[in-house]
Amino acid sequence: MANISTPTALRLSSYGRLRSTEGSRKGAKVTRRPRPSLPRTVWVLGFVSLLMDLSSEMYHALLPVFITGALGLPVVALGAIDGVAEATASFGKLVSGRLSDRSRRRKPWVLLGYGLSALTKPLFPLANGLPLLMGARFADRIGKGIRGAPRDAMIADETPPELRGRAFGLRQALDTVGALIAPLAAIGLMFLLANDIRTVFWIAAIPAVLSALLILVAIREPPVHRAVDKKAPFFRGFRELSTDTKRLLGIGFLFMLARFSEGFLVLRGLDLGLSPALSPLALVGFNIGFLALAYPAGAISDRIDPKTVLAAGIAVLIAGNLVLAADFGLAGLVVGVLLWGAHMALTQGIFARMIADSAPEQLRATSFGAFYFVTGIATLLSSVGAGLIWDRDGASATFIASAGVAALALTMLTLLPGRRVSA
Repeated sequence: MANISTPTALRLSSYGRLRSTEGSRKGAKVTRRPRPSLPRTVWVLGFVSLLMDLSSEMYHALLPVFITGALGLPVVALGAIDGVAEATASFGKLVSGRLSDRSRRRKPWVLLGYGLSALTKPLFPLANGLPLLMGARFADRIGKGIRGAPRDAMIADETPPELRGRAFGLRQALDTVGALIAPLAAIGLMFLLANDIRTVFWIAAIPAVLSALLILVAIREPPVHRAVDKKAPFFRGFRELSTDTKRLLGIGFLFMLARFSEGFLVLRGLDLGLSPALSPLALVGFNIGFLALAYPAGAISDRIDPKTVLAAGIAVLIAGNLVLAADFGLAGLVVGVLLWGAHMALTQGIFARMIADSAPEQLRATSFGAFYFVTGIATLLSSVGAGLIWDRDGASATFIASAGVAALALTMLTLLPGRRVSA
């Protein structure tokens, strides 16, 4: 074999290194960095929500029949109970969010909220009139209020900004799985137990207890949050909310004025021919629409301006209200409740990720608490107002009024500055 001269060998060696480098670069172009996965805490909180919603929505599915049938109360009582309950939850969120930021703790408040809701479930089957029923609903919603803002702040704490839409979408989706199963379970148990609502209420308490136990054993406190001045006045944090957060509070208030309780969907089903035992099917359709889009909507909001997704959700609510206002029979009911579910998927998680994006770290739970407080007051007004309109002018007027208020919220949303979120 002929000897290769030194210069030639050097050139071949250099050429080999060059080819190797080019190959490495080409390989680098082909290799893609995997997308980070959602944190374990998000999954656990999602299953906690699933269990609690399975319990709560079994009660919710049967409360319209229980209130207007077993207790013989007017429809406005349903609106008052739901409205007062949600407003109560909002006060709890306002306080717990601020306390969570000041104490720099999340888990104790989340556990307290879910635990309180679990303890109040047995009060429902014991109720024989409005006072105890309202007391049970009141206490249950206090629990919801305590847990809401710290839970969502915990999700935002542990999730990178480019995954927040998916994180909140996943929690909403798992929450909706529980809400979807609940009315089906309520219907099955009603048939199995010969329409014994009180026994169904006792059974519905079981998953609520399991949700609190899951928090106790599976949730870890996130890393210490940014320090805050604990000597500062309690309400000072609300005055320091960002401008973007304050704008979202206004949009959320208008939107929730159009968003009365889903219990009115059950009543609309009764109007259009569903039997009391089958009336929870209205909530099944609602939750199918919600579940189908909850996670995709969150994922889309990670790639485009979340404001666009939110606007689509409000437009879907308007369409759903117009369909339900018209008398299209059971077919119209199916379309209407699916649209109502879809609008929830396109708004609830999106509002949450927009609040998380707009809030400074040290005021994250405070910002969630303020948002839920404002929207809860709107829920009180909308639910009571819907009940009054229903009793006076009927179902169609109720849904038309909701469509009008939603159109106003959509108009106000167009004035909100847009912002693209890159993945």
